[in-house]
Amino acid sequence: MRNRPFPAAWQEILSKRYSVYSRLPPPARRELEGLIQVFLDEKQFEGCGGQEITDEVRVLIAAQACLLLLHRDTDLYPGLKTVLVYPSTYVAKTRWREDQEITDRQSRARLGESWSHGAVVLAWDATLAGAADPADGQNVVLHEFAHQLDQENGPADGVPPLGGSGFRERFGRYTAWARILGGEFRQLNSALEQDLETVLRDYGASNPAEFFAVATECFFEKPGPLKERHPALYAQLQAFYRQDPLLYRPTRPADK
Repeated sequence: MRNRPFPAAWQEILSKRYSVYSRLPPPARRELEGLIQVFLDEKQFEGCGGQEITDEVRVLIAAQACLLLLHRDTDLYPGLKTVLVYPSTYVAKTRWREDQEITDRQSRARLGESWSHGAVVLAWDATLAGAADPADGQNVVLHEFAHQLDQENGPADGVPPLGGSGFRERFGRYTAWARILGGEFRQLNSALEQDLETVLRDYGASNPAEFFAVATECFFEKPGPLKERHPALYAQLQAFYRQDPLLYRPTRPADK
């Protein structure tokens, strides 16, 4: 399936809408194309709120989601069955049970969600914006699919499956991850309390799961500043994702 010819129409979509695709080294681009084909064969797409599901919608979402899987020996989001796509920001209601009665707690406008029971929800306009500007540090597809990786070993807690060939290696990886990402999470919260400028988005201070998702966005979209100011965090993400985005991203004056 991964070795099938990649449709020319899909190449055109990615060339026009997702500049990262054209900047990838040819071997990585071919690998991404193979992953996209498997993803689109395995996952269902559903339009919500009047959103039409076209090849552009499917291919552009799949390409950004599969960027996280390059060079990694892993299944393609095994817990995911469906991608739900809204035209724009949508309202999600949070509920809780009190005395056996389900009650509305709050309504929140959202750009995306990752559910542990088989679905990712995305706003199409935010998806387009994330693909169009791959250096602004915000990408809803990367964010929500980082949550999917996190959820492969249980509830999202900021610690995705790190692998390892034996107990000692796995223990070392998880210990380093907890030490470095835990420290960086606390550092981000401290910086925000002091009203200091940060490379990572404020939302990453919400909890460890959001920190991992925000750090993933920053790793792929602002690798220069992240590596300069948070080298240990960058190294952990580089080892996990098995790629270096500095090799295929545009350079902005602020990133130098």
